[in-house]
Amino acid sequence: MLMRVLVVEDSARLRTSLTDGLRKAGYAVDAAADGRDGLIHARTTEYDVIVLDLMLPEIDGLTVLQTLRSTGIATPVLILSARDRTEHRVQGLRAGADDYLVKPFDFEELLARIEVLCRRTRDISRSSISCGPLKLDTSAKRVSIQDMPIELTRREYSVIEYLALSRDRTVSRAELEEHIYDENQQVWSNAIDSTIAAIRRKLLNAGVENVSQLIVTRRGFGYMLASQQENADKR
Repeated sequence: MLMRVLVVEDSARLRTSLTDGLRKAGYAVDAAADGRDGLIHARTTEYDVIVLDLMLPEIDGLTVLQTLRSTGIATPVLILSARDRTEHRVQGLRAGADDYLVKPFDFEELLARIEVLCRRTRDISRSSISCGPLKLDTSAKRVSIQDMPIELTRREYSVIEYLALSRDRTVSRAELEEHIYDENQQVWSNAIDSTIAAIRRKLLNAGVENVSQLIVTRRGFGYMLASQQENADKR
């Protein structure tokens, strides 16, 4: 599963440079040109790291950061700013930033700092998830049933992992698409449905009974992975 980064930067030239560089480095990247759009992205999509400028139109970066932290969003934030005085760094870190990099900067240093923050994200995430008969090892990216491995494609694994992390909650197709695909990728209208169907076939072939009650279709809303069959009836 690709690590996803949000870049919030009002300079079009720098924003493009950052998004292109991060994509070449293997990240899925979304971008916002102002604080308001950045806040919407951060509230509606799960990111591994947010790269945040301070001098932003609409809503300044510090307010964006404080709003995220006050609403319980703990995504690691790396501040990019031309403000290089000690009090500026201290203010940003105390507001909830995880790192602070002064402009101008070397892209390789930025990349290294993002890698560190992504490692922290992975380290604090649960490495093993059980959901009904399914067991996921999120470190090894493996799915098994009664210790028998299920061979999934990378996309199929990304879908089942996200549903497992959100178990007993209905996840919309749009949310799954945002999590799995880069925003510039073309996504076919039935891509998620086809992936779910493929996962169900593999689980059925592995001997899982009542697959449709494990991966539940919420018509008009999306899908839910039920930790127990009774949860499928309640939600």
